[in-house]
Amino acid sequence: MSAEPSSIPTPTAPTASTSAPRHGVWFVGARGSVATTAVAGCAAVAAGLHPATGMVTETADFAASGLPSLSSLVFGGHDTVDCPLPKRAEHLADGGVLPHGLPAAVHAELVAADREIRPGGPVPDGTDTVPARTDDDWIEVFAADIRDFVRRNDLAGAVVVNVASTEPAPTDGALPPSSLYAAAALRAGCAYANFTPSTGLHHPALADLAASSGVPYAGRDGKTGQTLLRSVLGPMFQQRALAVRAWSGTNLLGGGDGAALADPAAAAAKNAGKERVLADTLGAAPQGEVHIDDVPALGDWKTAWDHIAFDGFLGSRMILQTIWQGCDSALAAPLVLDLARLLVRARAKGLTGPLGELGFYFKDPVGDGPSSLGEQYTELRRFAARLRDDAGDSEVRR
Repeated sequence: MSAEPSSIPTPTAPTASTSAPRHGVWFVGARGSVATTAVAGCAAVAAGLHPATGMVTETADFAASGLPSLSSLVFGGHDTVDCPLPKRAEHLADGGVLPHGLPAAVHAELVAADREIRPGGPVPDGTDTVPARTDDDWIEVFAADIRDFVRRNDLAGAVVVNVASTEPAPTDGALPPSSLYAAAALRAGCAYANFTPSTGLHHPALADLAASSGVPYAGRDGKTGQTLLRSVLGPMFQQRALAVRAWSGTNLLGGGDGAALADPAAAAAKNAGKERVLADTLGAAPQGEVHIDDVPALGDWKTAWDHIAFDGFLGSRMILQTIWQGCDSALAAPLVLDLARLLVRARAKGLTGPLGELGFYFKDPVGDGPSSLGEQYTELRRFAARLRDDAGDSEVRR
C-alpha cells in the first residue's frame, strides 16, 4: 500500500468564466470510487491544488488540440446507490485513495455534482422500487435525464462515460443495464465511452443504433494496471522472437469491484479483455488464465501478479514475474477525464462512429487499431493532431 498522503491547503477553487462554453460529463456509476475520484481530482487540478499526474491530455502533444479546460466540465450521472459524493469522498480519503483535506477543499464541487445525480436502474437483483418498465421506457427515462442535465446547465454538449461495476455478460438476449445506458446516451445525442467490461454498445440489438447515431464512441474496459503492463510486455516477447509458453495471473482486490467480480460471470467478462490483449499482441493465446479474488480488507487497493514462462535460444526455459500494486480509482480517474475531454472535442469536430484511435485507453477497443501500447500511443498522437483547430473551427477552446 502506498505511503500516507499528505494534507493539503484548502484555498477557494477558481471558477470558469461565465462566458466560456461548459461541457457535461455524465457518469454511469456516478457515486462509485472512479467517478468520485474523477470529480474531486478534476476540481483539485483545476484549482491548482495538485498536478495533473496521469492525465495524458495535459501533456505537450495535446496542447493545441482544442480540448475543453478542466474548469469547464460539469458533472452528473446515474447511480442506484444514495451515498452523497462528499461522504463518498471522505471514505476514499480515509482509505488513502484521496489526499486528506481534499474532500473539504473541493466540497462545493462535490455537492454540485451530487445534485446532478439521478436514480439509475434496473437493479440486477430485482429489488427496484419503481414500477415495471420496458427496455425502451428505461432508455427514454435515462435519455431524458441527460437532456435535462444539458439544458439546465446550458451546456455546449455532453459525454456519457460508464464507470459502474462490472456486470455479467447477458445470456438471454435481453438488454443489460449497461446497454440501456449506452442506448440512452446515443438517443440523447451524446458521445459515449464504456470504461467497463460490461456489454454496453457491444450488444447486437444496438448495432443499428450505433451505426446511425451520428456521435463518436469508444470503449470498452479501461486499461489501468495488469493489462497495461501486458500490452507492453506482449509485444516485447514477440519482437524479440521469444516463445511464450504460459502466462498466468492473479488479482487481489477489494471495494465495489472486488465484490462485483466475486461473481464468476462478472469475472469472466473482465478476464476476456485481459486474455484478448495477450492473443492480439502474441499472435496466439498462451496457456494459463487470470484468477480474481475478492479481499474486502484491501479496499480500493489492488495487487496483480503475473507469471510468464517463455523459451529462449536453444530451448532455454526462463521465467518473468511481475507484481503491480496500486489503486484502481487513482489509475482510472485521469484516463476517464482524458476520454471525456477527447470525446467532447471529437463531437465538436463532427467526428462520428467508433474511435479506434482511442484504443490506447482500452483492453477491448472499438474499431480498428493496433494492440501494443506503443503503437496505440502513436495513433493517439495522430488523433490529437486531427482535433486541432482549423479555419472557422473554434467551438471548443482551452
